[in-house]
Amino acid sequence: MTGRPILINLMLVSAAALIDVDDRVLIQQRPEGKPMAGLWEFPGGKVAAGETPEVALIRELEEELGIETETSCLAPLTFASHQYDEFHLLMPLFVCRVWQGIAQPREGQKLAWVRPKDLRAYPMPEADIGLIPPLRDLV
Repeated sequence: MTGRPILINLMLVSAAALIDVDDRVLIQQRPEGKPMAGLWEFPGGKVAAGETPEVALIRELEEELGIETETSCLAPLTFASHQYDEFHLLMPLFVCRVWQGIAQPREGQKLAWVRPKDLRAYPMPEADIGLIPPLRDLV
């Protein structure tokens, strides 16, 4: 071991487990033309320079789904740390039970409200799969 830092392409992404009054979780299917098209994921997106994961998530939820929430409504649950071929993904998952508006697909994605015990029936990116057990334990 040389003690040199290992250079990686780190991607910070923030995701939400939106949980409705029936304890279902919202997932969305990545549309055609995007990487990993057809796979289901938790809503969210990349954290931009100068943003906290919470601020990025609030922005992404408004852009992707047309819903509004606040930092105080986001509770950190767990995170994923996963090496893909081109980058290393670090993704905190926040639980959100309070928001304004009705989630609508604004970027060509499909939406599904799913019970946590049924999430494994949906093909997901590898990083998202690891987020399911803590979510199942919570709900």
